[in-house]
Amino acid sequence: PFEESSSRALSFLPICHIFERVILYIYQYYSVSIYFAESIDKLSDNIKEVKPTVFSVVPRLLEKVYDKIIEKGSTLTGIKRKLFFWSVDLGLRYEPYGANGLWYELQLKLARKLIFSKWQEGLGGNLTVMVSGSAALQQRLTRIFAAAGMPVMEGYGLTETSPVITVNDSRNRLFKVGTVGKPIQNVEVKIAADGEILCKGPNVMMGYYKDEKLTSETIFDGYFHTGDIGEIDAEGFLRITDRKKEMFKTSGGKYIAPQIIENTMKQSLFIEQMMVIGDGEKMPAALIQPSFDFIREWAKRKHLNIGTTNQELISHLEVIQRIQEEVDHANQKFGNWEKIKRFELTPEVWSIEGGHLTPTLKLKRKIVLEKHKTLYQKIYG
Repeated sequence: PFEESSSRALSFLPICHIFERVILYIYQYYSVSIYFAESIDKLSDNIKEVKPTVFSVVPRLLEKVYDKIIEKGSTLTGIKRKLFFWSVDLGLRYEPYGANGLWYELQLKLARKLIFSKWQEGLGGNLTVMVSGSAALQQRLTRIFAAAGMPVMEGYGLTETSPVITVNDSRNRLFKVGTVGKPIQNVEVKIAADGEILCKGPNVMMGYYKDEKLTSETIFDGYFHTGDIGEIDAEGFLRITDRKKEMFKTSGGKYIAPQIIENTMKQSLFIEQMMVIGDGEKMPAALIQPSFDFIREWAKRKHLNIGTTNQELISHLEVIQRIQEEVDHANQKFGNWEKIKRFELTPEVWSIEGGHLTPTLKLKRKIVLEKHKTLYQKIYG
């Protein structure tokens, strides 16, 4: 929903990725002014310069923005602190289209004026919509940013589908928290017997270049097979549950969907990155990169001496115990076979440069596992 010739977009995702490339074509179609960020590190400064009305995001970036806001709110005292966390609590209960009733909407109006207006200023002051793709978005982020007046429209698709299959849209009641929206025009979606998402439409590729075998394994019976697992609810909204390729079985024959567990655990301010492991093993476990900056702030408040290096930090008993508490708390949401029974902390920051993450901040699972073979052995012996 762009206002022709008056919208401003900030672009910072790689243009070699189809998600950002197609969005740039859409911007141009609607005469949206496009500004290119200098780098992810300078994004905060660039947002303040450009004051965008729209930009596309990946979930990891929104998680980091939210964590920074909460960190800042935690330093407030007295009535300001109470108002801040009252607003956050309100935002986390947000439902679109006034579904929570008039009293909630009145409270939300007050929270927007007193607290969320500051969030808007921090993101340039003009932001009306963000578009999210690339990986699953935590529901709390969808709710809180919509409550703050900067809704995130999550969509779903693959490079092979140009890339959009479904997308949320705030117009015409086509926005539903916890889903990736409804199929776009002329695209048909159905769920296979094993839960895989299948689609057909003019957006689907002709095939993989000079690879007939792979093409025939992916496009057959008239449908493109996405490799993702999902479900369509009674209203026709699609919900993604996991990557078929990333799911694994423990030695007890139970399926583990790692993304769901990782997204839940990463809601902790103590956990920056996490990868669930355990394919063929007796139990799921995890490799965790702690949130080093936050833990140092936490230790300062607790008057703990956790050392100066990351290695000293991850070896400190109270740090390990505190992260264990966070894992135990998140584990309550899962069945016994899914609970993270053991974890190991890593001293390095997982990054694009270090090879841990893709340019859209998704985990490179094989590489992370390869880098931490020793920790894997430590967990599973």
